Amino acid sequence: MNKNCWLGAAAAAAILSLAGPARAVDGVSVELGNGDSTDMWRVGAQWNWEKKWFTGGNWHLGGYWDVSLGAWDSNSSAGGNNNIVDLGVTPVFRFQQKTPSGIAPYLEGAIGFHLLSKSRVNADRALGSAFQFGDHVGVGIRFGSGHEFDLSYRFQHLSNGSIKQPNQGISFNQIRFQYHF
Repeated sequence: MNKNCWLGAAAAAAILSLAGPARAVDGVSVELGNGDSTDMWRVGAQWNWEKKWFTGGNWHLGGYWDVSLGAWDSNSSAGGNNNIVDLGVTPVFRFQQKTPSGIAPYLEGAIGFHLLSKSRVNADRALGSAFQFGDHVGVGIRFGSGHEFDLSYRFQHLSNGSIKQPNQGISFNQIRFQYHF
């Protein structure tokens, strides 16, 4: 990742750490990733859902809303590289333990909506429109005395769903850290 991406992610993490426990927000996050010759970072806020499904055993399916703001920095050797701002809103489904103990694993998946400042990432990658669907699958762990810390890996793909051509899409491998209030 280039220096600007790291500085942006560090600044965003510092700003989020000043937020403190806000009543309406259940968590904050920072993500770093790379894919298709593009570095990305993103910060977000999360609101847990009250609804839970499949609650019979020690596991359940729940979820949260994730609202995020980030940036992409293309570094393609093909040239025409752009810096892109990414605003996202995503409902995330998470399969997790009802009563976590120690290190608590989980799986998650989502399909959300993203609005990008530009539709061309670089000379080789055009997304066709500023509106994108963003889906991801992830695996992670919650830890800490109150399970307030959350570390995960995500694979995310964004595309416009063939609403407009070209629709090359872009995929990212991401590491995400979240703090739960």
